[in-house]
Amino acid sequence: MARILIVGGHGKVALLLAPILTARGDEVTAVIRDAAQADDVRAMGALPEVFDIEREGREEFAELIAGHDAVVWSAGAGGGNPARTRAVDFEAAVRSMDAAEDAGVRRYVMVSYFGSSPQHGIPSSDPFHAYAEAKAEADEHLRATSLDWTVLGPSRLTLGEETGRIDATAETSGEVSRADVAAVIAETLRTPATVGRTIRFNSGDRPIAEALAD
Repeated sequence: MARILIVGGHGKVALLLAPILTARGDEVTAVIRDAAQADDVRAMGALPEVFDIEREGREEFAELIAGHDAVVWSAGAGGGNPARTRAVDFEAAVRSMDAAEDAGVRRYVMVSYFGSSPQHGIPSSDPFHAYAEAKAEADEHLRATSLDWTVLGPSRLTLGEETGRIDATAETSGEVSRADVAAVIAETLRTPATVGRTIRFNSGDRPIAEALAD
């Protein structure tokens, strides 16, 4: 059994991830911003923890993370406001990484996106630019930590059914269901070969466990 902390615990992917983890015996803490979301995460088998990731500091993050075996960052500002995007997708994410080091919790899985890179190529005039910048910088910060990190880069998310199969070798972004993303996160957490890797993936033909083990 492992104790997993999911930041962004009320997101669509997180709500699919929690029951996968609890079904195999893990204990899941779902970090949420609104107490009204608590019943939704409880229904998925997770323990809700109300915590304002935008405003709480590194010390408070470390207290939240302490005692867990792994952190999954699945939070996001949702676009729209560049300042809030920066505050959540970069600043809060970085605080959580530094706090994980402080708390001695080494395993950290970042849910990013397929095109995340310092060379993302999104022009500053594009509304997506703020998100692309924030995610690229957060991912780079994670790679520079001493954590046992994995950066997951799913392509365009769909509401399709879980297939249990992905393509982790594609060079261009396609699409993948949120259900398969949740399954990839769960498998990543128990696959040592994913540590220190950036894994970009689409829906595909290879079983998830096989694709991640390579």
